[in-house]
Amino acid sequence: MKNLIYPIVQLQYVLVFLIFSGTANLSAQETSSVDLKWLGDKAPPIQTGVSWGVPFSMGQVQPDDAFTLRNSKGVEFPVQSWQLAYWPDGSIKWAGFASVMESGTSKLSLGVVKKSNASMKNTIQIRENSEIFQINTGVSEIIIPKQGEKIIESIAVNDKPVSSGGRLICIKQEGPDVEVGVPPALKKYIGNISKVTMEQNGPVRAVFKIEGMHTSEDGESWLPFIVRLYFYAGMESVKMVHTIVYDGDQYKDFIRGLGVSFELPMKEEVHNRHVRFSGENGAFWDEPAQPVNGRIKLYKDSTNLYERQLLGKRLPDRSEFSDNKQFLLDHWASWNDFKLLQHNADGFIIQKRTNDQSSWIDAGAGNRSRGLVFAGDVSGGLAVTIRNFWESYPSALEVKNLKTDKAEIKAWLWSPEGPAMDLRPYDTLAWGHSLRASYEDAQPGHSTPEGIARTSEILLFATSEVPSLERLNNIATLGNKPPLLSASAEYIHNIPVFGAWSLPDRSSKGKVWLEDQLQKSFNYYQAQVEQRNWYGFWDYGDIMHGYDEDRHEWKYDIGGYAWDNTELMPNMWLWYQYLRTGNEEVFRMAEAMTRHTGEVDVYHDGPFKGLGSRHNVLHWGGGAKEVRIAQAALGRFYYYLTTDERTGDLMRESVEASNTAIGGLDPLRLILDKSKYPTHARVGPDWFALVGNWMTEWERTGDDKYKKRILTGVKSFSKMPYGFFSGKEGAFGYDPKSLKMYQLAPDHIGESHLSVLMGGPEVAFELTPLLDNKQWNKLWFQFSKIYGAPVEEVKAEFDREEKLGDVGPWYSRLAAYYYSQTGDEKYAQRAWSTFLEDNPWGGYTNFNTTIYNEPGSLEPVEEVQGVSTNNTAQWSLNAIELLELAGDQIPNDHPRFENNDKN
Repeated sequence: MKNLIYPIVQLQYVLVFLIFSGTANLSAQETSSVDLKWLGDKAPPIQTGVSWGVPFSMGQVQPDDAFTLRNSKGVEFPVQSWQLAYWPDGSIKWAGFASVMESGTSKLSLGVVKKSNASMKNTIQIRENSEIFQINTGVSEIIIPKQGEKIIESIAVNDKPVSSGGRLICIKQEGPDVEVGVPPALKKYIGNISKVTMEQNGPVRAVFKIEGMHTSEDGESWLPFIVRLYFYAGMESVKMVHTIVYDGDQYKDFIRGLGVSFELPMKEEVHNRHVRFSGENGAFWDEPAQPVNGRIKLYKDSTNLYERQLLGKRLPDRSEFSDNKQFLLDHWASWNDFKLLQHNADGFIIQKRTNDQSSWIDAGAGNRSRGLVFAGDVSGGLAVTIRNFWESYPSALEVKNLKTDKAEIKAWLWSPEGPAMDLRPYDTLAWGHSLRASYEDAQPGHSTPEGIARTSEILLFATSEVPSLERLNNIATLGNKPPLLSASAEYIHNIPVFGAWSLPDRSSKGKVWLEDQLQKSFNYYQAQVEQRNWYGFWDYGDIMHGYDEDRHEWKYDIGGYAWDNTELMPNMWLWYQYLRTGNEEVFRMAEAMTRHTGEVDVYHDGPFKGLGSRHNVLHWGGGAKEVRIAQAALGRFYYYLTTDERTGDLMRESVEASNTAIGGLDPLRLILDKSKYPTHARVGPDWFALVGNWMTEWERTGDDKYKKRILTGVKSFSKMPYGFFSGKEGAFGYDPKSLKMYQLAPDHIGESHLSVLMGGPEVAFELTPLLDNKQWNKLWFQFSKIYGAPVEEVKAEFDREEKLGDVGPWYSRLAAYYYSQTGDEKYAQRAWSTFLEDNPWGGYTNFNTTIYNEPGSLEPVEEVQGVSTNNTAQWSLNAIELLELAGDQIPNDHPRFENNDKN
């Protein structure tokens, strides 16, 4: 019989010492070690700080254990650690780590010890008084005020001042753009601090959380912000994670500009000041404020000073030149202001001007800037990189007042020279376009952006000179693709975490076919992002929902068929595909989707806080506001692998807010009349989403009260005659205060297909061994056994002749799971037979592409016949999970696997 994936839960983790890799050369202190690798197998190009997460088996690591970090030569690196999640016995499930890595460092091993003897050359020193935090990394010194308009008061590197302050900027336009007539009024707001929290204080890494509102000169406040600043020992860099929450009136409050500015004290003469803008593929636009070249070039003795200047080298001061050469310096043009505008995904322009009384002139152009600007003089300056710069257009980089004593860098997340940010509904029909006509569940007052958020990442790099283009290119690489360490797929799989997922396996014809299709499905969607231009400030990271084969275009303008908004879990598909392959391109796409869907598709304030929006033409346009889109299960992968604090905020936010919100907005209000209970909930996606929230908070805090919340619902269902099927069309009564579920009528029996399709099984697969609860096991095993089963099996189970759920590839993993628990091969055969049949909703059998290249398309595009993101996400999830749960029963003689190269 098959080795069970989840045997008796009490014995689940008995072999904990056998799953660590690299244990042959442990020091006397180490009890075990974990080999680490770089994402994409690429070590950082220059020294940098890095943070990452690693899971451990239950009982293996205790909260007071320490860690060592060594390379293959035994050289030990300083490492800082903290707890991210706990097993039910209180041992560490996930730990976060931070270290500083030299360029080229590879083959690292993380050891578990009782006490670490690692010493550090540089450690972060933090001083605090009533007004400021002073952070000294050993190389740079940064001051963060506790109140006021500066999020950073000053930056110095090697005791040289680089910046005299950083501010958040917002320009609000009062009303939409007008074609002709009086333009709307503009109003400037500066971020004003209300709270600063030191979340970590070293010795390797320090983290500060800054909260506040953008405030105008007349005291009006709006647009809350959360900014985190990350510091690493011995580093000149500061990582900034910048979040805004839109709290305006979508018909009146239009953002015209959004960004961050930094003041730069200029001490050198104008001809020793420089600007750099990054293009693409390592290219730069790099010029001095005053090029020492005209009819003749500037020489000193036989040295061509213009050549030195273009390299960013120091030139003599004006007083050191002859009167004739001083005359040239007085008459050559000098340039005060510079800007790079990226207002679409495929083109940027660079302009400059001598002063604000003169015209801008074109200075350069290109396709996709990497989002880096440097400004400074030969004594130092500041490089700023906006991550995903061109992908998140309209964006811009600006240098102002370079000829004055105080220059300024402005990094625009939304360019003020682009259009006003228009968040109004895409149509004026108060009732929307209806589910019947356009699959659009629009409802009056629900198509609002109030409470949505957007998070951006910015890397600051202070220098004591004008950096070489090679160094700036490496800084841009760090800013756009932050390095990440990870344990191997095999190690993570063996822990186990994240439920049931398989490692790549090409050991048979059928498995080869599945692996090929999984790779093709990712390749296709990755290509679609580029071919369909799925970019933009509010859009980047999401993908489309339905495809219009006649128009050869995704249904970007048709109601609920447009942006996907996590429908049927493309996030989970991508994360599981990354976990099993370690592929960097899959990670980056999953990362962008997690950032987008957790911020833009979810409400963080306002009347719908704790809920998310169903798929629509605008991300917030759908009338259905549900917990399933806001659920913490969608953020767990990214949080635990990267330790990203903002994602941690979002998961924690959902724990209470989602439960409160479901009481205030009944998810079935348009379908069922109000019952005697406060609200309705389906076992899934509603209750399962709440369970995932509570499971996540339980493991993050170790507090059993969240486990008890889950068990309250389990006890409710256990009293019902048909378990999870005890609701007509899956509907139950729910009390958000008592957390109890109620059968609405004694004879009710039924199911909701979304119980299976919105992350419920993935949560349950991980939760089952954690709960170790007989009532839960009975409910979940029964659900897996009966869902989609023939009527006669339902009759045998419940003495009711009912059809409970559809058969088909979307639901196959339930039967496979039941097989993994019981060894009953009938269910493995059922899982594979339903999975390998065509989807009854017109699905497709493979991800082979054809090229459409006709005048009806702006450019050649790839197509997959019958494609939909629902099918792609669920087919891929089932394939990954079936290989794990019932891979030994795959029918390799199935016709689908023949002629694999043509399928």
